[in-house]
This record gives sequence, C-alpha cells and structure tokens, in this order.
Amino acid sequence: MPFNLPNSLTWLRILLIPLFVAVFYLPDGWVPKHAINLTATVIFAFAAITDWLDGWLARRLNQLSAFGAFLDPVADKLMVAAALIVLVDLDRAGVDVALIIIGREIAISALREWMAKVGAAGKVAVSMIGKLKTTAQMVAILLLLYHDPIFGQPFTPIIGRWLLYLAAFLTLWSMLHYLRMAWKTLKNETSG
Repeated sequence: MPFNLPNSLTWLRILLIPLFVAVFYLPDGWVPKHAINLTATVIFAFAAITDWLDGWLARRLNQLSAFGAFLDPVADKLMVAAALIVLVDLDRAGVDVALIIIGREIAISALREWMAKVGAAGKVAVSMIGKLKTTAQMVAILLLLYHDPIFGQPFTPIIGRWLLYLAAFLTLWSMLHYLRMAWKTLKNETSG
C-alpha cells in the first residue's frame, strides 16, 4: 500500500465518518442544534472536497496507485451511506431514497469489479448521468445536513429533499445506463 498524500486524504475521509456521525448523537444540551447541523455540514463538505482533491493530487503528483483507485470510491460510498443513514434517522430523508442510492452504489461497485476482472472496465466508466447524480446527491445531502434557514429562507430542507429525489431518479437512470453498457459482456459471460 503506497503511503502518499492522495491516499492519506482518502484515509482521512474514512476516519472522519465516526466523527461526522457522533456529532449528531451528542447528549442533548451539550451543543445547540444549529451548531450540530453546521459542524456536520462542514465535515461532510470537507470530505467532499478531499474526494476531489485526492484525485487531482494523484494525477498532478503522478501518485496514482491501484490501492488508491480501490480505496477512493470505497471512502466516498461509506461517507454517503453514513450521511444517508443519519438523515433517515433524523427524519430528513426517506428510507426509500436512501435504499435506492445505497443499493445502487453496492450494485454498480460489484458490476465494475466484475467488469474489471473480465477486462471490460471501460464499458462501465463514469458517465455524465453519474456525474449529475453525484452533484445532485452531494448538494442535497449538504442542504439536509444543514437543515437550517439560509439567508432567512426556510427552504433548505425542501430543496434538499427535492434534490435527493432527483438524485434517486438519476441513480436509477445511471444504473440502467451502466447495466445496458455491460449487457453485451454479461450476456457473453453467462452464455460461455
């Protein structure tokens, strides 16, 4: 396992997950609710920034590694899953949406791993639909974590929920896209 700056940022993202979750479960009265929301939002935003930064640094510093390529998406999925589970527990997100998003991530990760083993990883490379899904999902999670009014407007949770529903729709759409792209390989593998 190469120890470099990009991989260190990925490990940091994983280590932030327990802290992120613990913020919401501090004993009542220790910290005002607004401070809890703000702290969790900042932690999640920092994790999202390190997700972009570790990839950029790996390319810029020529520190790409198979381990980093494996660990980076795992860290992302763990952070998003933790956030969705917390949001469901706080009744800020629906169980159905969380199951769609988490289930798709597990299914597509397994599909990508299998496609890589059969030498067809390029057929399930990240698509524009996947990027749109990720953007909607990240903004939704940030708004739902923050949950407080912004500029005095109480629409943060409403916009967050709508964006999360959009992310769930794009999640299903992108999953169908990836399955369609992999279908020929899947069909050949099962018939051979």
